[in-house]
Amino acid sequence: MSLLLTTPPRGTPPLPATRAEMQARGWEEVDVVFVSGDAYVDHPSFANGLLARLLEAAGFRVAVLAQPDWRSCEPWREFGRPRLCFAVSAGNMDSMINHYTANRKVRNDDAYSPDGRIGRRPDRATLAYCQRSREAYPGVPVVAGGVEASLRRIAHYDYWSDTVRRSILLDAKADLVAFGMGERTILEIARGLAAGRSLKELRDLRGVAYRLGASEPPPTGPGPCCPDTIELPSYEAVVADPLAFCELTRISHLETNPHNARRLVQRYGREAVVVNPPALPLEEHEMDEVYGLPFTRRPHPSYGNARIPAFEVVETSVQIMRGCFGGCTFCSITAHEGRIIQSRSKESIVSEIKLLAAQPGFKGTVSDIGGPTANMYQMKCTRPEVEAKCRRLSCVHPTVCKLLGTDHGPLKEVMREARSVEGVKRVLVASGVRMDLARKDPEYLQELAAHHVGGHLKVAPEHTDPEVLRLMKKPSADDYVEFDKEFQAASRRVGKKQYTVPYFIASHPGSGVAEMIELAVFLKQNSYKPDQVQDFIPSPFDIAACMYYTGLDPMTKEPVTVTKGLKDRRMQRALLQFFKPENWFEVRRALLEAGRPDLIGGGCDCLIPAQPPKEALDHRRREATKAFTEETSGDHIRGGKRARPRGKQARPRKSVGYRPKRGGG
Repeated sequence: MSLLLTTPPRGTPPLPATRAEMQARGWEEVDVVFVSGDAYVDHPSFANGLLARLLEAAGFRVAVLAQPDWRSCEPWREFGRPRLCFAVSAGNMDSMINHYTANRKVRNDDAYSPDGRIGRRPDRATLAYCQRSREAYPGVPVVAGGVEASLRRIAHYDYWSDTVRRSILLDAKADLVAFGMGERTILEIARGLAAGRSLKELRDLRGVAYRLGASEPPPTGPGPCCPDTIELPSYEAVVADPLAFCELTRISHLETNPHNARRLVQRYGREAVVVNPPALPLEEHEMDEVYGLPFTRRPHPSYGNARIPAFEVVETSVQIMRGCFGGCTFCSITAHEGRIIQSRSKESIVSEIKLLAAQPGFKGTVSDIGGPTANMYQMKCTRPEVEAKCRRLSCVHPTVCKLLGTDHGPLKEVMREARSVEGVKRVLVASGVRMDLARKDPEYLQELAAHHVGGHLKVAPEHTDPEVLRLMKKPSADDYVEFDKEFQAASRRVGKKQYTVPYFIASHPGSGVAEMIELAVFLKQNSYKPDQVQDFIPSPFDIAACMYYTGLDPMTKEPVTVTKGLKDRRMQRALLQFFKPENWFEVRRALLEAGRPDLIGGGCDCLIPAQPPKEALDHRRREATKAFTEETSGDHIRGGKRARPRGKQARPRKSVGYRPKRGGG
């Protein structure tokens, strides 16, 4: 079954972003206004561009309201009253992760804004955008979607306020939340509203969550899109009892397979939130339809010469699949995109590369052919009848499932055809590679090294401690060591000197300073020097976020070591880059507090020298000055609130977030 009715011809301009552009099309009104916290980029990697094109192809009149000034509802009136609904999203990222670092400091840039400028969207953008939509045109349905709404559809731990927050449905007062990737769901909602169906009549759709008022009884038993209904622990219970929060997390993750998921109900006093099973994954021909839409692959012309950093990363990339069956507990990809891999056809991928190669200014390099994981293309369960019943959270942990098809053959064909397209000089794989799968096919690894790596290959071992890796659902450290050897050997065979770029996480649940010291020793022994370090951030809905909040593994209820203090988090981060002079003092403190002075000195196994290098002393002075400046500027969050400056002359810094009935309109 096709998703679309018609497909506009290539060369169709982006959807209107202003009233003048709407009127230039001869429209007096639009059906749907997309409200997004991101700049409007007409590219399939940007949700606002993809979903707007999708509805356009289905015959709807769509406008895009990108990064509106939320201090007033006037921008929401730019296109007049939408005939069907406002479709609201914070953007490609949760707005709080977009705004703040793992240490709760304000980020210096926003990759999804023109020239990387901050302040173009509020904290908790979905809440502000839904509120302004209702103020602008009372009675117009408001549908929230995107990563922020999707991962906050039930009660969740919020790292930035250090509290359990209610479902976003209750705080945003959206009529519906469309969770997951959203193509099927937004089409069904738009078509339903256009056909005159009420919002209540749309509550039976897959991929939809909604709020029930005090007078509405929660559904029970099977429904049109689900085999049964499960009641989650109430909001009051999960706030009061860590074990109840663990049970909430456990159940919600076991009910994510669209083929067997049951409807979920969570009570909030006299109200309730209902979450239907996820939307069914797109079939190959549907993926082809979606990615074959006539994108200009450019930011909206109104941005002129302004840079949009996130666009520059994906400008010449081609997404070949979506979803991930890795099930890593700290990652939101599986929760949002699903565990079932959805792949495009080889013909669709090659066709997009040809269009890309024909674009003015193309320099011959496709920056990435991949997806969440580069080498899961066309991989799926070999027994569909088993997949329909399976509730396993990862197809590759603790071992690769014997029913998982791991054939790299289709992917190798795509890679070969992609690099043979006229005008294409190089086709790179910049997405992370799943090492345990890649090692099953030496020929794939050889082709990767020979043709698709520009010197460095991203991989994600994440840690070395067996218990931490178990909690992460990641393979052992030996897997990375062996993969690294095999990749470098494959590179030497084709006369190249190439390296893996390993990603490791600091402060993940289960990882204390002792575990990080052992990781640092591992790095020293293997001569690895990570250029980039990830600080663990508990994302809403994630299993690891539950571990962080409760100190328990929600699947077993067993205790988990959790690092929360900023001092310990800084030490863990420094240990990952012990070789940098500026980290000398933090590493020394960690080693002494852990009783490991044997790793300080001039020995071959030592992590740092006995005396601080000059660079360490200079860095310490700079950091002291910086810390004083931040303390007096209020440029970070403390205890869930933005810190205020001290001193009689200091004035409170005005929040950039929108709060109803407070300053800012």
